[in-house]
Amino acid sequence: MKNEEENNLVKEPYTEYGRYTYADYLTWEIDHMVELIKGKVFRQAAAAPRRIHQEVSGRIFAKFYTHLERKECKVYAAPFDVRLPVKSRKHEDITTVVQPDICVVCDPEKLDDLGCVGAPDLIMEILSPSNNKKELQNKYEVYEESGVLEYWIIHPYEKTLLFYTLTDRKYVPSKLFTLGDRVPSHCIEGFVLDLDELFEGME
Repeated sequence: MKNEEENNLVKEPYTEYGRYTYADYLTWEIDHMVELIKGKVFRQAAAAPRRIHQEVSGRIFAKFYTHLERKECKVYAAPFDVRLPVKSRKHEDITTVVQPDICVVCDPEKLDDLGCVGAPDLIMEILSPSNNKKELQNKYEVYEESGVLEYWIIHPYEKTLLFYTLTDRKYVPSKLFTLGDRVPSHCIEGFVLDLDELFEGME
């Protein structure tokens, strides 16, 4: 009986080696958020995001929510699973599952009870001291490969924003935006992010 119980326990995923799928991901019972990028596990910090991260995320979500009200596009904030399939939508074939800080999905067929399966139209990631490499390198690659139309990166401590637009299946970077700039989206019609408003009162 004891051996049977041990075999039924969900094991902690290894980050050093191994290749996992969304089917594995669904079985894990762990206290902190993890993401899968091409089968490799990336753990989030055990502590909650810092206050400025939460303020920036909340303000952007509120602006998107108001802008998209009564429209087909929907906005979601982390934690929200985005599965990026390559071969098929089967759980055992998906090896990339991410939780973007903000994402906008305009195709309702990509939404199900578990989140989003397929590339959102727009993804925003808010940098923190511990996740810059993952956002700037690993996620850049999978977002480009999977067809995310716009990938926005916000640095809340430097009060800057850079975004990539998918052109001929490759990302083209914008200029670096900062205070005083108003940043329009090319894929979400009419959406403009005013950086003075976004960072007002933040130290």
